[in-house]
Amino acid sequence: MNTKLEIAFFALAGIAVFLGAFWIWRTEKRLKKIFLGKKGRDLEDTIVALENDISKLKSAKEKAEGEISEVNRKLRKSIRGLETVRFNPFPDQGSNQSFAIGMLDEEGDGLVLSSLYARERMSIFAKPIKSGKSEYELTQEEKEALWKAQKKTE
Repeated sequence: MNTKLEIAFFALAGIAVFLGAFWIWRTEKRLKKIFLGKKGRDLEDTIVALENDISKLKSAKEKAEGEISEVNRKLRKSIRGLETVRFNPFPDQGSNQSFAIGMLDEEGDGLVLSSLYARERMSIFAKPIKSGKSEYELTQEEKEALWKAQKKTE
């Protein structure tokens, strides 16, 4: 029984040596492929060039992130919700020539621009909006235009 154990041990040791030799041979083959025709100085220059490229990429990444942040900041202040409601304030005359336009940024700031059209004159009104509310009284049409513009910013 002792000899069977020794044979098994030597067989396992032989397999381990064979696998180790195969792994070393494969690694050397890969290294030869990498270093084919290269000298130590060439490899050092390649590594230095790669380090410079990585440094430039990091710098470009930081610059791009800064520019993206700036674009996002500006985008929050740009008009994101825009809606027009046409209506006829005087049912006995004219048609839907009057309108109310709601314009809002992402934070709910903007304005409502409205026009009342009559045959004799046309009046235009602008009412500032802060956080989705106006300090001026809004008509039903202006409220509708503001509500629709708010829906587009969500």
